[in-house]
Amino acid sequence: MAKYLLLKHYRGGPEQRPNAREPMDRWTPQEVSDHIAFMQHVADVLTERGEFVDAQALSPEGTFVRYDGEGRPPVTDGPFAETKDVVAGWMIIDVESTERAHEAAAFLSSAPGQGGKPLEEWIEVRPFMTDAPPADG
Repeated sequence: MAKYLLLKHYRGGPEQRPNAREPMDRWTPQEVSDHIAFMQHVADVLTERGEFVDAQALSPEGTFVRYDGEGRPPVTDGPFAETKDVVAGWMIIDVESTERAHEAAAFLSSAPGQGGKPLEEWIEVRPFMTDAPPADG
């Protein structure tokens, strides 16, 4: 078994899919409820298969913070890519293969959006590191 992080992004992926163009704040309350219920359904199915580890939705609010030297206050929100505008949520799964991780991501991607149509949103699939990277030199 190997763990994978499935990342849902607010701004899509390599290309914007037609059913994923409208942000969730423009959906009806029923469309939002249906979407969230589907996310729970995916978690339930993966739990039944023994593959679900955890999942969380993320608030669009957030702050980048970094160390700025001894005795200095932390630096917040610099000239960085705004991840808080990108990552909408995540799911961790523990599956037998990369192919199975891709199948689970595709299932997650079929969540309904406006009008109940599958979003076909891009889901980023990232394996957990199992070994430390080799040291240079």
